[in-house]
Amino acid sequence: MDWLGLRFGTALPTDGQILLACTHNSWLVLLAFLVASGASYCAFDMVERVAHAQQPETRRRWSWLGAGCLGGGIWTMHFIAMLAFEAPIAIDYDIPTTTLSLLIVIAASLVGMHTLGRSEVEPHHYMAAALAVGLGIALMHYCGMAAIRSVATQYYHPGMVAISVGVAIAASMAAMLLSTFFRERGEGHQLLKIPASLTMGGAICSMHFTGMLALQLAVPEGTELYLERADNAVQLGSSLAVIASMVLLFALCVAWVDKKLQRKELDLQHVSNLLGELEQVKVKLQNVAHFDPLTNLPNRRAFNEYFVEKLQTHAEFKQSLAVMFLDVDHFKRVNDSLGHDAGDELLKVVADRVRSVLRREDVIARLGGDEFCVLASLGNLMEAKTLSQRIMERMKEPITLAGRNVTMTTSIGISLYPDDGETCEELLKHADLALYQAKSSGRNNLHFFSRHLKNKATFELQLEEELHLALAKDQGLFLSYQPILDLHTGQVTKLEALVRWQHPQLGLLPPDRFIGVAEANGFIAQLDTWVLRQACRDLAKLAAQGFQDLRVAVNCSALNLCRDELADEVQRALRETGVRPQRLELEVTENALMHNVNQALHLLERIRNLGVSISIDDFGTGYSSLAYLKRLPLDTLKIDRSFVMDIPGSHADMEIVQAIIGMAHTLHLQVVAEGVETREQLDFLRGHGCDYIQGYLLSRPQPLASIEEFLRHPHRLGSSNVQPLRPVDSNPA
Repeated sequence: MDWLGLRFGTALPTDGQILLACTHNSWLVLLAFLVASGASYCAFDMVERVAHAQQPETRRRWSWLGAGCLGGGIWTMHFIAMLAFEAPIAIDYDIPTTTLSLLIVIAASLVGMHTLGRSEVEPHHYMAAALAVGLGIALMHYCGMAAIRSVATQYYHPGMVAISVGVAIAASMAAMLLSTFFRERGEGHQLLKIPASLTMGGAICSMHFTGMLALQLAVPEGTELYLERADNAVQLGSSLAVIASMVLLFALCVAWVDKKLQRKELDLQHVSNLLGELEQVKVKLQNVAHFDPLTNLPNRRAFNEYFVEKLQTHAEFKQSLAVMFLDVDHFKRVNDSLGHDAGDELLKVVADRVRSVLRREDVIARLGGDEFCVLASLGNLMEAKTLSQRIMERMKEPITLAGRNVTMTTSIGISLYPDDGETCEELLKHADLALYQAKSSGRNNLHFFSRHLKNKATFELQLEEELHLALAKDQGLFLSYQPILDLHTGQVTKLEALVRWQHPQLGLLPPDRFIGVAEANGFIAQLDTWVLRQACRDLAKLAAQGFQDLRVAVNCSALNLCRDELADEVQRALRETGVRPQRLELEVTENALMHNVNQALHLLERIRNLGVSISIDDFGTGYSSLAYLKRLPLDTLKIDRSFVMDIPGSHADMEIVQAIIGMAHTLHLQVVAEGVETREQLDFLRGHGCDYIQGYLLSRPQPLASIEEFLRHPHRLGSSNVQPLRPVDSNPA
């Protein structure tokens, strides 16, 4: 079979032709191998560029460049190897046919680069590409051989030709697999390209020389045979190698520069992604910083910023603005009884309900806990009242929490711009004062700010500061003592210590003017401790004057019954003054006991174990029951003055007092009647077995300087009412 002047068959010529013995120049063979290896290295690098290219146009450009490097390198290897071929005849090359061989191998290489440029390469893609590239290389080889012009005829052994084609296909398959390996790896595998390229260069050269083994050259008899000098071939082959190397080196430099640029681009993209992520995080942080995560309402920070803007707008257009403070009534009770999850659900419902009542231009924010604030643009005062009433009515609708239907209410305090203030701070403070007034008025109520509230708050703040200073310096506070008469002996056996405050500007202040201030501002314990110690010191002084059996009753605040330290403070006061515990009586109100019976029971038992007596004050005004009274460690029961003041005019009060005395005696408690002011009241109480009386009939509260004289010479109520106390000389305490 003939093809382009090449003869394929197993039969050799016998018609007078001479077979030529040919050799190869070793240096040029080595040079061809190096060119093939360089082309392989360049091809591997181009495949990596193709795989990492982001744009289709860029991928196509790298595919063409890679095909040119690989095809041109293989073709150069073939041509240098042909220059290394040494035959005893003159050999020339046909330029068009040689050029065709170059185009064939470039086209085959382009097919391979296109296949490897796919985003996903399947096994059948490898097979098809390896077959196309292998056949293209083989076709390039034999097309290049067909470009030879000489007197010799080329004969090819079909078996060896088939082997050379197989070697070309196998080398192409190996190149495909190695290229896939390198395009999926990073910088750590770059050094593996060198041995892989050398291996591929050897495989390509093997294909070429396998094809050369299939060649037999025959010349007619009589042909002059002579070996051409190899100097020209070596020079030409070296020039081709240098040119090819420069081309490949240029391509590698381009690839390296592109890799660096792409790496910078990736770094920039990574930085851009990080900036985008940071921007998203910033937005999230701003949401967290400006919105309450539970109700999705603006928080205090966002509210303050919006409040400033809204106030500026209303000031510019001279429009009224209402600031409404909302507080859920008895919210703590929900948390304590149903749990904090139910409390959180309640806050969500409150936020939704208030938001549903408001208009589009109104703003609601959660300032913390169960406290909300609304900004509403108004035309007049009635609009604020109407809006508040709508909120309160909406809040009264039943709410299902933890499987239970509950009805909640809200208290609202309102301040108006510009009447109640022209700054955010003033308006918020005044709305808060109005809210406090609404809650003090019984809750489920709304209240507008007034100047009276501000004056009252200012006065209470001033009173708080001055009371705190009076306690710290022990100035202005003193105790008055009201005698308590024992109706069985006719003697004054007890005193009730009552705190007074000689204010430098306001004069003498009774307890009801400042006790509430101390309780509201957290230093009632300090005040109670001062009263306890001062009463013990005064009692020690009276004992030194001969009144060793006189006892003193000291009031204890309801808030103090929540402090476990109270028993230790009582013991410390007794120890420091040397007063016997039996001479001290601690008075607690009925409501204070009922507020937390279990805790109060434990605390009172500790105090009772010291030897101190316990008295329940203002009995009848609270909600105690016999079940609790019999459990509490009590010694004395004091009937509130409200039941005594109308005796004997009120038959109901007389029956109540009689019943209380009978009940107390049944529980083995002594009875003290407060507020006794008339002889008729005294006679009634004595007649029904009351143990002690206390009131203006006997004496008003007196300072310590006057009480000693009273004890020695009491005002007589009759021949058998009050007997004078005579001091005795014995141990004073």
